[in-house]
Amino acid sequence: MSAYAANPRDIPAPLLGACIGLIAVGLVAFALGDAATVWRAFHVNFLYFGTFAQAALVLSGALVIVGARWAGPVRFVAEGFAAWVPISFVLFLVGNYFGGEYVHQNWIHGAPYPKEEWLTFGRVYSVDGAVMLWMTLLTLAYLKASFRPSLKSAADGSPRAKGLFERWTANWRGDEAEEEASLARLRTLAPIVCLSYAFLYTVIAFDQVMSLTPTWFSNIFGWYYLWGGFLSAVAATALVCVLLRATTPGWAEQVTRPRMHDLGKMIFAFSIFWMYLFFSQYIVIWYGNLPEETQFFEARLGSQFLQDSWFWVWANLDEPYVKLSLSAWVGCWIVPFWVLLGQEPKKTPVILGGVACFVLAGFWLERNALVWPSLVPEDGMAWLGFTQIGIALGFLGAFTLVYLVFSRIFPTLPLPERS
Repeated sequence: MSAYAANPRDIPAPLLGACIGLIAVGLVAFALGDAATVWRAFHVNFLYFGTFAQAALVLSGALVIVGARWAGPVRFVAEGFAAWVPISFVLFLVGNYFGGEYVHQNWIHGAPYPKEEWLTFGRVYSVDGAVMLWMTLLTLAYLKASFRPSLKSAADGSPRAKGLFERWTANWRGDEAEEEASLARLRTLAPIVCLSYAFLYTVIAFDQVMSLTPTWFSNIFGWYYLWGGFLSAVAATALVCVLLRATTPGWAEQVTRPRMHDLGKMIFAFSIFWMYLFFSQYIVIWYGNLPEETQFFEARLGSQFLQDSWFWVWANLDEPYVKLSLSAWVGCWIVPFWVLLGQEPKKTPVILGGVACFVLAGFWLERNALVWPSLVPEDGMAWLGFTQIGIALGFLGAFTLVYLVFSRIFPTLPLPERS
């Protein structure tokens, strides 16, 4: 697999400086904010970045399972996001332990009937921690299996990450044998990754999001939440591919119009399925009209979405969190559906990248809409402020830095020379 040989290299100074600057802003916001706001904003961004990093590995696994020959280096771009998964595990341990009093405030001192035994701090922390640990170990095993065939030359000659490469290429059996073994391991691990995400991350969705309103429940919520992470991963992969195509030698030949078309079709189709899951959850609750079910949507979409008639009342936009929820809706579904409806927009880098940005911003707003109304129901602007935005920028800087480090150590582009 010499075409994918690792070539560790430095991060460009402007990118490194920008990431460090964003992390510094996040640390300042964390230090200056009040404890409740800090830990709630921390929780939102832990959920956002952690879920779509894990879902990016699921995207890679799905491409392996179906034998997607079209993907090329797109799969390795997606795998790069999964480098955040071990960090997300650590963030979970820290955030839930020190911030649980503010994030799980509605049940941490006693959950309502009949959830007293399920919603306890010990059960949530241990079970969710075990899920995160399992997914971390599974992610590391998958990444090792995926990149091992391309690391031998770097292990023999490159001083950067030499120790890691030597450990990951121990008992080398030759290029051809290693490529075959890698593919066999990936075909075994990929279904495990996808099924673990589908079932185990549902527990994360229930415990870390749905339980914030402990009297509300929805059986479909886990799938809805996980699909949002998966669509975010697809959008992030498309955005990075477009950026690499425009800025990095060699990528223009790899991120071709047919590959952009495929990525655009995925964003288009998966946004429709996300909307389907949302509506499937909403319509059953709407016609059931039970207070323990409707409370979740009323807190986010306002009263007019629960009335017998959906006659639009502009004054209802002033109800808490309605504008936030509708803005998220625009980014997550309206923009990707209508803009990517035709073939040519999917093949146009600036349009595909722009839509991907809307999707990513939409799901960040959506994660805020899932968390804040449960914790601060009366203040529709509680999610927005220096502390909240600063912590989000800090997460963005750290996430980007991890991706840059990973992508400049492990190979992503099948060319001998990369910048």
